[in-house]
Amino acid sequence: MFSFKKISACFCAGVLALSLGACSSGEQTAGSDNKEKSSGYPTKAISVVAPSGAGGGWDLTARSLTKVLAATKIVEQPLTVENKPGGGGAVFMAEYATQQVENNDMLFVNSPPIIINNLKKEGNSPFGYKNTTPLAQLTKDYGAIVVKADSKFTDLTSVLEEVKKDPSKLTFAGGSAPGSMDHLISILPAYKYGVDPTKVKYVSYDGGGEAITALLGGNADVIGTDASSVKEFLRSGDVRVLAVTSTERIGGDFKDVPTAIEQGVEAEFTIWRGVFGPEKMSEEAKAYWESTLEKLVNSPEWEKEVETQGWEMEYKNTSDFTKFLEEQETQVQQLLTALGMEK
Repeated sequence: MFSFKKISACFCAGVLALSLGACSSGEQTAGSDNKEKSSGYPTKAISVVAPSGAGGGWDLTARSLTKVLAATKIVEQPLTVENKPGGGGAVFMAEYATQQVENNDMLFVNSPPIIINNLKKEGNSPFGYKNTTPLAQLTKDYGAIVVKADSKFTDLTSVLEEVKKDPSKLTFAGGSAPGSMDHLISILPAYKYGVDPTKVKYVSYDGGGEAITALLGGNADVIGTDASSVKEFLRSGDVRVLAVTSTERIGGDFKDVPTAIEQGVEAEFTIWRGVFGPEKMSEEAKAYWESTLEKLVNSPEWEKEVETQGWEMEYKNTSDFTKFLEEQETQVQQLLTALGMEK
């Protein structure tokens, strides 16, 4: 039922020829718009979690993401980065999937470990990407086999020959738990070289930064990690990268680093990185982040940041990212099965 005031408002607007139904329709649209604006997500600071210590790939991704979103004012609310290490991301996932299930204001970054940790036998996590809302894949990176600059090893095959003679002689290290991504990167070349991967000595640290510290401190002989996290150490001359797990050389600071494939070892591993929200994220928040992250990846500032970090751009929206995760879950299951590490 229409009031006299509403009818008058329509006439005063100069739409005398329109029916009362048209006035009513216009009011509903305006009301909807006002409601949409008044909801105003986000209304407070956003926390982006790196489920690792400082210095690794997750930490770098979270800091680059928040830095560019703030600098471009794509997001006007404050953005903070939290480091929550433990179990190669498994400790944080347990908290996130049970205590933050509806927290629209806490996002996190991750990569293949969110799948691997859920499927591996040792120290597995009961929670995986299905306990989240995948929002977007942002980049891709590759694994790197790394030694100290003064190491006696100058190529990948020299390491693998040593390991083949005595798998326990060398200590491999990485920033994730046994059976997780850095472990798989570390042992994949040995596995492809005919070495029993279960015999390779592997020590895990909480994050790539700690693994590099162990290498430089002489507590590890070789580390398997993501290429981008050792870029500065390669540039400063502290480390030597023996191989990357890409199909072709990745250029930039790594232009002189051969692939494992070049050295006769069919070890290929792509590391994607993406952003996730809580499993029961509101539709409003999900739509906001879909739009926001698409604006981010299309900005020149993000393109420059990706180049600076030595990553490669690889954007997938929510739908494509979720589909990709389903496919990678099958691939990881097959790899873990081949290595005898499936749960």
